[in-house]
Amino acid sequence: MPGNCEVTKVEPEGLSTVIYIKNIQAFYENDRLIKELASALKKKVTIRVDPTGLMQEDKARKIIEDLIPKEAEIKSITFVPEMCEVRIEAIKPGLVIGKGGSILKEVMLQTSWSPVTLRAPTMPSRTLDGLRKSSALEAGERKKFLVSIGKRICQSAPPGDWIRVMALGGFREIGRSCLLVQTPHSKVLIDCGVNPATSDPTKAYPYLNMAGFSLKDIDAVVISHGHMDHMGFLPYLFAYGYDGPVYCTPPTRDFTVLLQQDYLNLCNKVFNVDAPYKKKDIQKQMQHMITVAYEEVVDITPEIKMTLYNAGHILGSASVHLHIGEGAHNLVYSADIKFGFTRLFEPANTRFPRLETLFIESTYGGRNDISVNRFESEKRLMRIIRETTDKRGKVLIPVFAVGRSQELMLVIEEFARRDPNFNIPVYIDGMVLEASAIHTAYPEYLRDQLQRRILSDRSPFESPILKVAKGTSKESIVSPDEPAIILAPSGMLTGGPSYEYLKLLADDAKNTLIFCGYQSALSLGSKIQRGMKEIPMLGDDGKMKSLKINMRVETAEGFSGHSDRAQLMAYLKNLRPSPERVFTMHGDWNKTDEFSRSIGSMLRKETRALADLEALRLK
Repeated sequence: MPGNCEVTKVEPEGLSTVIYIKNIQAFYENDRLIKELASALKKKVTIRVDPTGLMQEDKARKIIEDLIPKEAEIKSITFVPEMCEVRIEAIKPGLVIGKGGSILKEVMLQTSWSPVTLRAPTMPSRTLDGLRKSSALEAGERKKFLVSIGKRICQSAPPGDWIRVMALGGFREIGRSCLLVQTPHSKVLIDCGVNPATSDPTKAYPYLNMAGFSLKDIDAVVISHGHMDHMGFLPYLFAYGYDGPVYCTPPTRDFTVLLQQDYLNLCNKVFNVDAPYKKKDIQKQMQHMITVAYEEVVDITPEIKMTLYNAGHILGSASVHLHIGEGAHNLVYSADIKFGFTRLFEPANTRFPRLETLFIESTYGGRNDISVNRFESEKRLMRIIRETTDKRGKVLIPVFAVGRSQELMLVIEEFARRDPNFNIPVYIDGMVLEASAIHTAYPEYLRDQLQRRILSDRSPFESPILKVAKGTSKESIVSPDEPAIILAPSGMLTGGPSYEYLKLLADDAKNTLIFCGYQSALSLGSKIQRGMKEIPMLGDDGKMKSLKINMRVETAEGFSGHSDRAQLMAYLKNLRPSPERVFTMHGDWNKTDEFSRSIGSMLRKETRALADLEALRLK
């Protein structure tokens, strides 16, 4: 650093090296300095003005408001003294940044506060509001945590002579995904989920007690995406001693908090069991989450570098690449992948710098798991909806709040745009609205066409055909003799709004129930899908009664966020480089085994379907 910058402090802060200086003007005189620093340190570098030089907040706010054009639609300006930051939330953050970062540069030069831009969702989001406010209020504790993590990562580690993995959940089954990656100096968990389709603790939670060490000894946790079977057990770690970092993409952080809080209600109201953690554990977890963008290489322990790549499954979903040691081994954990067309995302990434061992999902890895053509799927879905609504019936589609609901909203919205006579209201209930709002805050994770629509104020998630069910009783939605489409979680009818609508709609043959997503063998949805016509249920009087399923039941395939058998094979063929060994996971017992044999025949490489509690040495 040039001497006239007047460096006052240098400290690691999470994944970044923060340099505090007194003379910001001198720093900007060399426009290559930040790149040279990052190259030399091989770390992300953040420049901040020493706290003693910060402008008074009210004066700084006035300057910021004058510098940023009104068209940016600023929603909030929050000063965070602990970080020397001013966080500017706006609908159009590009206008806050300015051409080549010119406005941000002026903000820092004139106020000395380090500006951080945040994209505001185009729809209200309690989750994002809560997370962003909490982040500012807890900044002091957050900074202490980040500095401690930064110092730990910066330590040198002697080269390890072995690498070991252990399957702690989600192997030869779907649910409670958890993989331990261990070296002599590092213990990293990838995913930590629950099986939301059961309340039996022997089947619902990962085998953390079999890892052979205390939860306090875990160095890092990586979460691939925001579905309960991959992150639902994470707060338990914090309830019982873990105090380290959780790495994920920004959307995954938001969905994780949203769905975990709902899970607490599900345990209490549906399963009638105590949840394995409390709300305070979710709040503690929030303060330990460190977000990482796609393809950003970061150190998560002194000997492990991590990179997240697009998995094409849901917003922010990632395949996890671990570079262990100085090139000793490279591992990819695919997580849930979609290597095919969706309206929301680009297909899963297949290019990695190096790859020796691959863990790949097998949800639809069976020989007969070939999905129907997507174009035909959409036509069939809309035909079933038309047949039902023409009879003035109602269509109930149980959806996962994150992912499938938004995909189906796009399909129906496009059909409505093309057919001016289609004016059937689409009610969205439960967390679907909140999840859709989060999508609008991260358009950069979406397909280009959808991204452009959101950025140009034409978001399909705000279409006039979409009606919010919140504030309206379910009885008033289903009672009129008017057609309607209802998208409601949970996707497997294990509880939540979809189950309540089912009770109101099941008896009428004019109505239709359409399954568009995976149904676990243990779930109510799977039982109805297989032909169950009577469901025992607890009435309001506390007595058991029977619910008759007289409504039409259909399955519209082709909308899954998982790859079918053909797409999984295409993914493997397109992988560069090709892995030396492949282990199948996240699939029913027979499918993981069958898929493993097929991979071995195709790639002529070592393949195997691991089972829970198996451990093996990779090096």
